[in-house]
Amino acid sequence: MKRRPFLRVLGGAALLALAPAVRAEDAHPFGVTDLDWHDAARQRDVPVRLYLPASASSLRPAPLVVFSHGIGGSRTGYRYLGSHFASQGVASLHLQHVGSDRNLWSGSVFSLVARLQGAAQEGEALSRARDLRFALDQVLGGEFAARLDASRVVAAGHSYGANTSLLAVGARVERQGEVVDLRDTRLRAAIVISAPPFYGESEPQRILAPIRVPTLHITATEDIIRIPGYYSAADDRIAVFDAIGSSRKTLAVFEGGSHSMFTDRRGTGGAALNPQVKMATQALSMAFLHSVFDGDDGALRRWPQRYGGIVARFASAGMG
Repeated sequence: MKRRPFLRVLGGAALLALAPAVRAEDAHPFGVTDLDWHDAARQRDVPVRLYLPASASSLRPAPLVVFSHGIGGSRTGYRYLGSHFASQGVASLHLQHVGSDRNLWSGSVFSLVARLQGAAQEGEALSRARDLRFALDQVLGGEFAARLDASRVVAAGHSYGANTSLLAVGARVERQGEVVDLRDTRLRAAIVISAPPFYGESEPQRILAPIRVPTLHITATEDIIRIPGYYSAADDRIAVFDAIGSSRKTLAVFEGGSHSMFTDRRGTGGAALNPQVKMATQALSMAFLHSVFDGDDGALRRWPQRYGGIVARFASAGMG
């Protein structure tokens, strides 16, 4: 395993550049470290980036979010979320899935569709969920274990990564008469951003009804997935939310936007809307984490009042 300290953030301007929703007086220092892990059992590399609050210690271990990127992404993506979580005392472990990462964009443009379609197949989808389990084993059993609270762990992901998170918290698919169940019982909840339907499946409720942990779903009215060889309408995100079996689930739908607006890309979905949505997503995610970890739904209840101007729909079931 290779360990490379990437960045030590001490708050102030450096943090605000990544996480505009954080006021300087509320931001806490954190470190960022790249780790290059290898799963020998599967002969598969699992690179990760860890955002770790400086305050995390054996006496005060930090909760943990395990984040899975969308197709063609990497561990360096979604910095606006990783940095925000860490600045608020929550560690964030960002995975890189080598079979569906940024390397898909390399090579001949004429074979791009084939590469993307290959990355969306069942084998890679299952490998991603196993990447998550392996990474969780590593981080909770290695040098950072004492600084992390293994009893407060949440899965999160965008697009394909949202599917990965759903598999990890209990989504079940049937293949050749057998149920594929990759649930990791260490995960207490899931943050699901722009989740597409499961590839090749027409009955989302059958797959998602077994999920019982709290879930947060974030999308937009123009959250349409268009990549070569694949299309998914914005209504598909709502269908995923409706099919989840959990009695505690929350949905936020932003007005307008785009699918890539939830990545680190600036300007997509509207130059003015993009940063507003990122700030609102940061705040909503932290409100959800407080609800899950602390049983405090106050921030979750107040969120629509603060961001109602850019929200088309907000629904929450199971709040106290």
